[in-house]
Amino acid sequence: MTAAMAMPGNTADTFLVHFFGTGLADDRYVVERFRARADGDIVPAPAEALAAKGRCKAKHTVVSRKQAEAMRPDRTEIIICTGLSTRGGRQAWGSYAVWGHMLRRGRLPG
Repeated sequence: MTAAMAMPGNTADTFLVHFFGTGLADDRYVVERFRARADGDIVPAPAEALAAKGRCKAKHTVVSRKQAEAMRPDRTEIIICTGLSTRGGRQAWGSYAVWGHMLRRGRLPG
């Protein structure tokens, strides 16, 4: 079986979106990224893209509502956007992250 047969379309267009709290009601959001490993564990994504010049390093990425809505996860990625004032937001799970987490927890549908 080839990879194209195993994953129809072979893209990360299939993902789960979960809204929590008030959803995307804020104007600005803090973004956290995580990776799902093959054994089902979820770990923080490497922050090499967050490093700033000089001594200080950026600890959080803040984006607008429009950017938060447009974020799409990689297959193994989980993106959590949390509002700065309301603490509501959304989680976007890549297709492998969803199934790997469900397999580990023993929560398969059916």
